[in-house]
Amino acid sequence: MTTDTIRLLDLQFFTLVGDLPHERTTPQPLEIDVEVRVDLAGAGRSDRLADGLDYRELYERVAEAVSADPRNPPRLLETVAERVAERLLALDAVEGVRVRCRKPRVVLPGPSGKVEIEIERP
Repeated sequence: MTTDTIRLLDLQFFTLVGDLPHERTTPQPLEIDVEVRVDLAGAGRSDRLADGLDYRELYERVAEAVSADPRNPPRLLETVAERVAERLLALDAVEGVRVRCRKPRVVLPGPSGKVEIEIERP
């Protein structure tokens, strides 16, 4: 396994996610970070995008995962993270991923900031 990593940080979306009634009907902010393990040596030597992984492709797959099926939005951040990981791992060059999903406006019984979950997949 390679130790090379591409990171896209603080990707911001407005989407439906959550289990509470208002979260099922009102879009809210969602922040996502992804780390993709991929061999970058070829691109580093050739200085050609064709020998690497286009960041735009990564972003598009994350956005696709976040916006999947608005008629049945995910209830859990864990579900969003799994969807993102699956789409990124489907790229041939990707050896592994780490996905962090944050809700900056989480509803808790007391004062709070953000809630974040993190998953890592081979």
